[in-house]
Amino acid sequence: QVQLQESGPGLVKPSQTLSLTCTVSGGSITTNYYYWSWIRQPPGKGLEWIGAISYIGSTYYSPSLKSRTSISRDTSKNQFTLRLSSVTPEDTAVYYCARRRGAPDTTVVVTTDYDYWGQGTQVTVSS
Repeated sequence: QVQLQESGPGLVKPSQTLSLTCTVSGGSITTNYYYWSWIRQPPGKGLEWIGAISYIGSTYYSPSLKSRTSISRDTSKNQFTLRLSSVTPEDTAVYYCARRRGAPDTTVVVTTDYDYWGQGTQVTVSS
């Protein structure tokens, strides 16, 4: 059984960089043909797709966040990482990592496209 767990600071100051790591167990992040994704949910709003990294290391980003988003991976640790720069209070959300089968083809989050999810971690942007 695949398990994902998010980790990182719960509080980030405006203008700083948000950094979260997803640790995967029970399966390899290099396994064909899975895509390892970041999704967030601001308070009172729906799920927003941020981006993903593929089983071969290709990256994909939401156009609205691309300029300040970077996703990377460490295959030796079976981890992938989200970095979101220049954060503002509008970036406050619960952040999830999740596994998707097949390449992302839309920015709309269809929950059934993701077979495993982390529990989510609250990140607050505040001074």
